[in-house]
Amino acid sequence: LYIFTKDEKNKSNCTAGCLALWPPLYGVPAAGDGVTAAKLGSFTTADGKTQATIDGMPLYYYTPDTAPGDVKGQNVGTVWFVVDGAGTIKK
Repeated sequence: LYIFTKDEKNKSNCTAGCLALWPPLYGVPAAGDGVTAAKLGSFTTADGKTQATIDGMPLYYYTPDTAPGDVKGQNVGTVWFVVDGAGTIKK
């Protein structure tokens, strides 16, 4: 999963073509091992969907990531960054 540094807390600024390449993680996330629930949350998008967040930042997938462990979106355009399994943003 990734964050987009042009987003704001609980607000996505990824639209149209951006969303085709960076689809949102929809739903209310549940904390797995090593991730604290306090970091996870969600908000209602402009189109009424629930998008997951970490520390208030919306979460996204990257469509070129096709295999487990792929992080091809890391540092794309110096604005997209991986969120690791522990919930840490890798800048």
